Amino acid sequence: MKDALGDVQSVLVLGGTSQLGQAITRALVRRRCRTVVLAARRPGELAPFTAELRALGATTVELIQFDADRPEDHTAIIGAAFDRHRDLDVVVLAFGVLGDQATFDADPMQAVAAARTNYVGAVSAGLVVADRLRRQGHGTLVVLSSVAGERVRRANFVYGSTKSGLDGFALGLGDALAGSGAGVLVVRPGFVATKMTAGRAPAPLATTPEAVADAVVAGIARGKETVWVPPALRWVFAAFRHLPRSVWRKIPN
Repeated sequence: MKDALGDVQSVLVLGGTSQLGQAITRALVRRRCRTVVLAARRPGELAPFTAELRALGATTVELIQFDADRPEDHTAIIGAAFDRHRDLDVVVLAFGVLGDQATFDADPMQAVAAARTNYVGAVSAGLVVADRLRRQGHGTLVVLSSVAGERVRRANFVYGSTKSGLDGFALGLGDALAGSGAGVLVVRPGFVATKMTAGRAPAPLATTPEAVADAVVAGIARGKETVWVPPALRWVFAAFRHLPRSVWRKIPN
């Protein structure tokens, strides 16, 4: 449960090697979150981050193996984490791949793999988490979506389409949880400077993992259902959604 001041006490991060997931975790620990469970395909890589979290004040940091591409294992792995810690305030769905449209065009199976991770894995994990949050009667599932799903760009339409599907799924899941005490926070950042975007030219209104983390922490505290990072992107995409396709195609991608 959250503490007397309303601060998060425990978090499970699905995709513990994600820079965005780590930034959110770091921000929560700085605000008195004391139990952290990091789930990753290669948890051994997280030893330095574990030490950092302990130095920031986390008293329990657990590493577990989790593969977004093995949905058949999600119920057991996520359920065991909830059982061990009895109560988890926040779960962050942070895994995902960006990929490259030229690669997807040349090898459709690469596109299928990206869709499996970004959408199928998220549907599986999201439903398992929602069931556990509903049962405990409180908690927030944070889903890292993207403005790329608001209007899919031709430059990387496979990635954008997976985020569009993820965003719709997360909104629907939030509606399904209404009245249960649990909820979903959908996070729509623009271009974020991370390892995943290294080498790509920053888009206008580019942001940082730390800015996304601050927006997420504030969104959880306020019980929000969606956050845009930076906030101005909400209005930019409100306009973009209504552009004729002939005009949208001419916008630099």
